[in-house]
Amino acid sequence: MTENGPKSDRYAVVGHPVQHSRSPMIHQLFARQTGEELIYERIDVSPEDLEVTVRGFGAAGGKGLNVTAPHKQAIFELSTECGEAATRAGAVNTLTFLPGGGMRGDNTDGIGFMRDLTTNHKQEVAAKRVLILGAGGATRGILGPLLEAKPAELVLANRTLERAEALVERFEASGDFTACQFDDLKDRDPFDLVINATSAGRGGESPPFPPSCVGEVSFCYDLAYGLKGTPFVTWARKHGAGEAVQGWGMLVEQAAESYQIWRGMRPDTAEILEKLAL
Repeated sequence: MTENGPKSDRYAVVGHPVQHSRSPMIHQLFARQTGEELIYERIDVSPEDLEVTVRGFGAAGGKGLNVTAPHKQAIFELSTECGEAATRAGAVNTLTFLPGGGMRGDNTDGIGFMRDLTTNHKQEVAAKRVLILGAGGATRGILGPLLEAKPAELVLANRTLERAEALVERFEASGDFTACQFDDLKDRDPFDLVINATSAGRGGESPPFPPSCVGEVSFCYDLAYGLKGTPFVTWARKHGAGEAVQGWGMLVEQAAESYQIWRGMRPDTAEILEKLAL
């Protein structure tokens, strides 16, 4: 107990950089909706200081962490136990501190992405041609659920072929898909669903993707989000995409899954998305 009443449970999002994260706002809205009290912060930590920072947060009584780039795979390695989705992905976006000093890693990226894509945006994956741009930690979280949805074709394109091929090998039990470099997309017809999991364009440069991979049939989804839109969404619309959206809905949906893991209740995401006018 403190002088002012019971001490609120403490959570945070860790990343590098992390100033852009809207997770604190989302979780405070969840807490208000569910009648809970909690503190939720941003922690910017370099890869070199990650383990010390994470263990220190837990030792000081922290209850859980959300994890964003570039730390999802590193947190997987630090976790003492993992859920099925995190184990399959080899990446963690939700960390829970356990009694006795253990840490459980979960990955809610996949379920959050699929809920936003299929429920909020009414998009089907089955029998569709799907392109994922980028082979980092976010891609690891969404690959399994996408393959389970049985697309007609799934292509994973990355700047370096080796990293994409490593994910083909890791997920071979989940379904068939192919890897290539960005330039290899030049001869491909527009895809039905194009998912951007890269940071391309955020430094002001033009995204390195061949415009031919999108067209009027394409639903383009950026896993990133921003108050003024994202470079990928701008690029996709410029090159004739049928529709292009950013990842606000995924942020809210995966956060709701994290909240349920931590607090034992799932917030009403429709209410939150309506409040945010997303």
